[in-house]
Amino acid sequence: MGFWENQVVPRAINVLLGSSGFGEMRARSAAGLSGEVLEVGFGSGLNLPHYPPEVTKVLAVDPSGVARGLAADRVAAAPFPVEFVGLDGEHLPLPDDSVDGIFITWTLCTIPDPVLALSEMARVLRPDGAMHFLEHGRSPDPAVARRQERLTPIQRRVAGGCHLDRHIDRLISASGFRIESLATFSIVGPKTMSYMYAGQAVPSA
Repeated sequence: MGFWENQVVPRAINVLLGSSGFGEMRARSAAGLSGEVLEVGFGSGLNLPHYPPEVTKVLAVDPSGVARGLAADRVAAAPFPVEFVGLDGEHLPLPDDSVDGIFITWTLCTIPDPVLALSEMARVLRPDGAMHFLEHGRSPDPAVARRQERLTPIQRRVAGGCHLDRHIDRLISASGFRIESLATFSIVGPKTMSYMYAGQAVPSA
């Protein structure tokens, strides 16, 4: 990775996604998680203060060493152990059916092969577990979606590979999961970046 992607992007994300408003969304999405949770796209640990008390351990996956450094204080303050287990969501170094839950927040936009990564998550999730997700993605407004498509090549270069136009629900459903609940909504901000998908998915039968 170049200097911008390696040094600047993780610090920018830590600031831009660290507000109380994003924290409230994180807490709502994390509600119901318990036991040992895999977090893909751990970043700077912004989710840690928002996990419910039933969570006993977090297994963290993220490629950024800078983000891991930014997470140090949050990891130290967490009421449960945090173990860094990998760098790449597409190749999880975990056994089948080994985690109680999965949490992903604003992560699927940057993964090069999101279907492969989600299939890996489905593999390691226990049959009675659930994946909780909070992502931004493609707007249902055709005019906004067209702008997302036009801007995505630029966004990928300046924001660590971020895609603005991914159909989050379709990706999840194509990857060994069945969506049990889904809420879509817009937040304040540029329309190309503000359409959210939040919900829970379970392993397909």
